[in-house]
Amino acid sequence: MKTIRKFSIASMMCLTLFTVVTVSCSEENEPPTIQEVQISSHQTAPTRYVNVKGTSYAYRELGKEGGVPLVLLPGLGGSMDDWDPAVTDGLAQKYKAILFDNKGVASSKGNTPDNIQAMADDALDFIKAMKLNKVNIMGFSMGGFVAQRIVITEPSLIDKVILTGTGPQGAIGLSNLPSIIAGTAGLSPEESFLKFGFTTSAQSIAAGKAAYTRIQLRTKDRDLALSDAASNAQFTAVLSWAQPDANALTALKNIKNPVLIVHGENDLPVSVQNANNMAQNLEHAELLIFPDSGHASFFQNHQAFIEKALEFLSK
Repeated sequence: MKTIRKFSIASMMCLTLFTVVTVSCSEENEPPTIQEVQISSHQTAPTRYVNVKGTSYAYRELGKEGGVPLVLLPGLGGSMDDWDPAVTDGLAQKYKAILFDNKGVASSKGNTPDNIQAMADDALDFIKAMKLNKVNIMGFSMGGFVAQRIVITEPSLIDKVILTGTGPQGAIGLSNLPSIIAGTAGLSPEESFLKFGFTTSAQSIAAGKAAYTRIQLRTKDRDLALSDAASNAQFTAVLSWAQPDANALTALKNIKNPVLIVHGENDLPVSVQNANNMAQNLEHAELLIFPDSGHASFFQNHQAFIEKALEFLSK
C-alpha cells in the first residue's frame, strides 16, 4: 500500500561548491574504544581509517553504540567537515552517526569514480568493511543520488533512507548546474555557500550565515580538501545523472524501504518538483518541504529537521 505523508513547518512545530574548505592533515589512529565513541561529537570525533578492499577510507563516528547506525553521504564536493554540526550532533542524540569520505574523496585514498553507481558500490564496500549488518542511510544532493542506487542495489542491507535536496535520475533543473556554478564566480566561500544553499530572504541568509559559522567550528583534525581529480570525477557523475531518463521514476518503485524526503521549496540546483515526483513513486514515502528554504533546507531548519528525522528513524 502506497503511503505519502506531507508535513509543513507548522505541523512540525505542535568545489568545491557547497563546501567550506579548511585543509589540515590527519594521522592514522587506533580503533576507537566504546567510551570514545559514546562521547564523540562533531567537534571531537577522531578521524579513523578502515581498509576497504586494499584502500584506506577515512571516517568518524558520532554518538553512542546501539541501534541501527546512520551512514551519511555528502553532496558534490563535500567531505566530513561540510556537514552542519547542528544536524550531525542532533542525529547523534539517538543514533550512532557515521561520516565518511568515499573512495578518492578528501582524506580517503583511491580514485573517485565518475558515475553514481560506482560510488554506490564503493559506499556498500565501506559499510561491509565496517562490519555493519544493517544501516540507515542519509544522502544530501549527490549523496542522495548515491543513496538511491545503494538501496536499489542491496536493499536488504538498508533499513530506512533519508533523502535531502536530491532527485531521481534526470532530476528537473539539475542540467542547469554549470550555469549555477558560473553564477558563483568571484564570490567568497561564504557568499557561494549562501547563494547555492539558501534563499535571498533575511531569515534564510541569517540561518545560512549561522550554519557557515558552525561548519567552521572544528579546528583540530579537519578533513582534507578534495583533489581536482576527485572534484572533476564527481562533477562528471552528477552531469551524467542529470541526463533525462524515461525510466527513472519507474525505477524508484523498486524501493520498498521507508523513505523520508526533505526539500527546500526554493531549491536552486534541484527543483522541489523532484521531491514531489519521488514521493509519488516511492511505496513508503514521507515528504517534508520547508518554505523559504533552498538546497540546504535541513541546515536552515535544523531543529525541525532533527525532530522529524529522529521520529522517522525510530518507527
